[in-house]
Amino acid sequence: MLNQGNAKHEAEIQRIVVHKYYNAFTFDYDIALLQLKKPWPPTLSALIKPVCLPPPSHTVTDSHLCWVTGWGYRSEGKVLPTVLLKAQVFIQSQTDCKKSYSLASPRMLCAGVPSGEQDACRGDSGGPLSCQEPGGGRWFLIGIVSWGLGCGRPNLPGVYTRVSKFTSWI
Repeated sequence: MLNQGNAKHEAEIQRIVVHKYYNAFTFDYDIALLQLKKPWPPTLSALIKPVCLPPPSHTVTDSHLCWVTGWGYRSEGKVLPTVLLKAQVFIQSQTDCKKSYSLASPRMLCAGVPSGEQDACRGDSGGPLSCQEPGGGRWFLIGIVSWGLGCGRPNLPGVYTRVSKFTSWI
């Protein structure tokens, strides 16, 4: 469902396809596809635009600035928002990601800010982590909100499913 002012768009789900290697304990392969009953959105607008899927070879550099959006909590223990929220986060190196979370696999990436002030939170899972090509180019769906320790904690980035590892599966 998406609210645009007074407009409301809903999509009916026909089928959910969870990746066959999904691990509920480590969150590895944390990705699923939703097959809709009808094409959605009905029309594109200033608020509804497509995002590009990255090719398998696509990489983002460490410290690349990206955006995570969602309808989840602003911080731990707070109330849910009534508007879509967004936060700027930086991609971390895989080495730093593994230092923060030993369970981080090559199919995951970490993003956040050292102060912890910007992060995805409970209720954002499954939402997009989008990054723009340098120089104002196309936007790519780099990650899918997966897990983390708390929300917005210093030096504990959010963990995302690395979409480029699943492009052929999608």
